[in-house]
Amino acid sequence: MQKLKNRWQIENNFQLILILLTFSVTGSLSVMVRRPIFEYLGIDTTTSLWIKIPMSILIITPSYQVLLIIVGSILGQFKFFWAFEKKMLSRFRFSKKK
Repeated sequence: MQKLKNRWQIENNFQLILILLTFSVTGSLSVMVRRPIFEYLGIDTTTSLWIKIPMSILIITPSYQVLLIIVGSILGQFKFFWAFEKKMLSRFRFSKKK
C-alpha cells in the first residue's frame, strides 16, 4: 500500500481506500452502462463477436472516463481523478501533456 501512496502522492490510508473504491465502482458501472446501450442498438447474444467486442470497447472506454470523474467527485477525490484523467487522456493523445 505504501508504494501506491507514494506513487499517487496521497497522504493517508483512508484516501487510498476511497480511490480504490472509486476504481472498483466505476469499472462495474461502466460495464452496466453497456447493457442498455446494446439493447438500444439491437446487439444481443446472436450478434457476432466481431461486432460486440469493438462496440464494447467503444462504449465502455468513454463511459469509464466520465464515470471515474463522477464517482471520484462523489467520494471527495475530484482533484486526484481529474489529474489522473488528464494523464490518461494524454497517453491516448486526446489531450496535450502539461
